[in-house]
Amino acid sequence: MSAKKILMIVGDYVEDYEAMVPFQALAMVGHIVHAVCPGKKARDTVRTAVHYMDGAQTFREDRGHDFTLNATFYEIDEADYDGLLIPGGRAPEYIRRDPRVVEMVQHFAREGKPIAALCHGLQVLIAADLCRGRRLTGFPTIDCDLKHAGADFVDRGLDGTVVDGNLVSGASWLSHPTWLARFLEMLGTKVAL
Repeated sequence: MSAKKILMIVGDYVEDYEAMVPFQALAMVGHIVHAVCPGKKARDTVRTAVHYMDGAQTFREDRGHDFTLNATFYEIDEADYDGLLIPGGRAPEYIRRDPRVVEMVQHFAREGKPIAALCHGLQVLIAADLCRGRRLTGFPTIDCDLKHAGADFVDRGLDGTVVDGNLVSGASWLSHPTWLARFLEMLGTKVAL
């Protein structure tokens, strides 16, 4: 297997598990993962948030770790990457407003490269106008946003994953096993146990 280059776009209060687990798992199988954030450079950090479902009507949010970026957002060229990963948390609410983020995401879509979005990360796909006519899942509270963006929202529970063409979407960090497996398949990665 040849190493693939993966671009991961994050921001402050990205969901902790949704950034750290894919970053480490993709590196573990030999891929190069560059974590970037608009307005920040390599060796800067973003704050993460940890989310719990504890029986309330929505999730509980606590401060997570500091996640260190390993590339500078405004120095990268999206054409150099084989796939894109967009974790959830609070970060998608504001990174989707950055025109450069939208351009990057649209590049991956135009080129048919794999895009993996998780939880609230699908808000970035909405901003890039990539949801119309697509079957997608995400955190249940963004179902209305996805439907208004023209998506066919598929409720697979908090551990669900949906694949539609070059898009693999997941509902939450509970989706990691299937979400990451489908993304690795799209990248042509074979993992032997």
